[in-house]
Amino acid sequence: MTDDADLRHRITELVEEEHRLERSHIGKALSDDEKARLDRIAVDLDRCWDLLRQRDARRAAGQDPDEATTRDASTVENYRQ
Repeated sequence: MTDDADLRHRITELVEEEHRLERSHIGKALSDDEKARLDRIAVDLDRCWDLLRQRDARRAAGQDPDEATTRDASTVENYRQ
């Protein structure tokens, strides 16, 4: 089970990793592996934020936030904002 604090901690870790990768390559290109990692980080961040929003919505509706589930990447990545 993941709680809000765990999700926020994971989001912070992913953002820090994303920033480290970006800062370490200012003025030079990322390798294919690094580009792929940045893409995975972006998807992981979207999935974490989605789960956190689900938990908030369930809580606001008087439902159990622990019943929120992590959605697959294709679902989360195809949302329109």
